[in-house]
Amino acid sequence: MLGPIGYLDMVRALIPELATCTTPQALQTAAFPALRQVSVVSARTYPGTLRWQDVVAAGASVAVEPLAARQRAVDPDATVLMLYTSGTTGFPKGVMHNHNVLRNVTDEANRMAVRPRDVILMYLPLFHAFGLYEGPLMSLVTGARQVLMEHFDPGEALRLMASERVTMIHGFDTHFQDLMEHAACAQTDRSSLRTGLLAAGLASTEPVARRAQRVLCHTVSGWGMTEVGVGAALGFPTDTEDDRCLASGAPLPGYEFKIIDPATGHSVPYGTPGELCCRGYGVMQGYYKKPEETAQAIDAQGWLHSGDMAIMREDETIRFLGRYKEMLKVGGENVDPVEVEALLLQHPAVNQVKVIGVPDTRLQEVACACVILEPGVQTDPEALMAFCHGKIASFKLPRYVLFVQEYPMTSSGKVQKFKLRESSIEVLELRCRP
Repeated sequence: MLGPIGYLDMVRALIPELATCTTPQALQTAAFPALRQVSVVSARTYPGTLRWQDVVAAGASVAVEPLAARQRAVDPDATVLMLYTSGTTGFPKGVMHNHNVLRNVTDEANRMAVRPRDVILMYLPLFHAFGLYEGPLMSLVTGARQVLMEHFDPGEALRLMASERVTMIHGFDTHFQDLMEHAACAQTDRSSLRTGLLAAGLASTEPVARRAQRVLCHTVSGWGMTEVGVGAALGFPTDTEDDRCLASGAPLPGYEFKIIDPATGHSVPYGTPGELCCRGYGVMQGYYKKPEETAQAIDAQGWLHSGDMAIMREDETIRFLGRYKEMLKVGGENVDPVEVEALLLQHPAVNQVKVIGVPDTRLQEVACACVILEPGVQTDPEALMAFCHGKIASFKLPRYVLFVQEYPMTSSGKVQKFKLRESSIEVLELRCRP
């Protein structure tokens, strides 16, 4: 779904010194003075880089006592992980976490009863919190074996499921639906599967989640985000089917939730929709070099305001209902409409553009571009979609382009995107899944 990405080519463009660097240890670059080495997972050796397998092999020569001394010197509150996420402004923000990420993974492992004999099939990208926490970090914490795929391919995943005796699978409803609808699913030995993490709550995910309980395995539901850890809320393997398919889990130890009215900031009664706020050890240290954005996200009492709509029961089980923010979720991938709009505005025929999400039976939602053309200029939807190809990731591409004369506006001059979405769905004759 992401398409081929030449990461090394991107690094070379940023660091031209790689081409003339004689050894990986001699790397020096004015643009990134703190950078010491570039490691590449590859059988080939590239100038200025260090092969990952050589890094692993060199580790065998490190003496035990110096390694133990370095381990004792580690500050658990020091920043150890920074994952970038696209914000509503269209600019990526670096989310900083300390070593508490390991506690989050450990508590997840305990709740899901992960053991060394488990086999985790991982096809989620490791630059996402979901793939990183449930894959490599989970294996490090529990000793579970991990079967790593280069990308999600349902046919290959089913083959590995049988040959490797996989016990755990994770993903969004898109992954589970593709696995179940693949022609090889019925003939695949799926008996080794015992559980998996399928984030549920939305009405659109329920049919897939219900079917997964019978076709694949009993799943647990959960809620998380890069800013709080991938599993701030997680279900129990003993949950009822309704809670596995229509809820988003209960807080893990060390986390607490509240639901507020975003207009007033006051807590709302149980069962009342509002904005989900999260507090606890796993909340990020902040956005890298963005103090204002950090202050907007985390209030003085330490509550992170997620921008997500949810409800909470008296037993603290939550259910994710959608997003207050305008971020699209295409097959589990975050898509910032501002990024797509900025690209389309570069086309000479485009005067204005607003990107909204419309329902999709496989990907949950996809991007639809509502375009106002320059006066007297003509083009067609295919030309605008072709203009975007190769410039952004494939999952961000607008699936539909609609030409409009004007946008629904508020009295203060803001576009009412919810009305634009409703009219677009009507025009496209799309219907949300029940």
